[in-house]
Amino acid sequence: MILEGYFVFSPEFFKKKTPCYLTEVLKEYSKGDSRYAAKESGIVAVEGITAVLEGPASLLAAYAIATKKPYSCLLQAAISLAQLYGTAVYFITSYLDGNDFAASLYYYYPYYIIANSFWVVIPTLVVIRCWEKTCAAFQIQDQKKTKIR
Repeated sequence: MILEGYFVFSPEFFKKKTPCYLTEVLKEYSKGDSRYAAKESGIVAVEGITAVLEGPASLLAAYAIATKKPYSCLLQAAISLAQLYGTAVYFITSYLDGNDFAASLYYYYPYYIIANSFWVVIPTLVVIRCWEKTCAAFQIQDQKKTKIR
C-alpha cells in the first residue's frame, strides 16, 4: 500500500531531490524496470489497483486470519488471484513492448526477475492452500448430508 501508493500518487517522484526513502527505493527499482521512471500508464494502473484495492484488502485478510473469521480463506484467494493477474499484466506488457527496460543485466535479474518472482510464488501457494481448504470443507458438508439421509 505504502510503496505502490507513493508511486501512483507522486507523479514527479523521479525528478525530486529529496531524502525521502520511498523516492530512493523507486529510483533504484527503476534501474531494473525503467517503466517506473517513465510512469508508463500500464504500470501506474496495476500499481494503483494494488495500492488502493489489494492493500486494504490485505489488511482485512490479516485481521480475518488473526481473528479466525470464516471469510479469511476466500479473501486470501481473491487477493492472491488479483496479485497474480497484476503480475501477469506486468510481465506480459513488458514482453509485448520488447522487454528492454533494465539499465543492465546487473539490475534485470535481481530487480525484475528475482524480486518479482515472489509475487508469483507466494500468491500461487496461497491459492493452492485455499483451494484445498475449500474442497475439504465441501467434502465435509457432503458427508454430513449423506449421514442425514
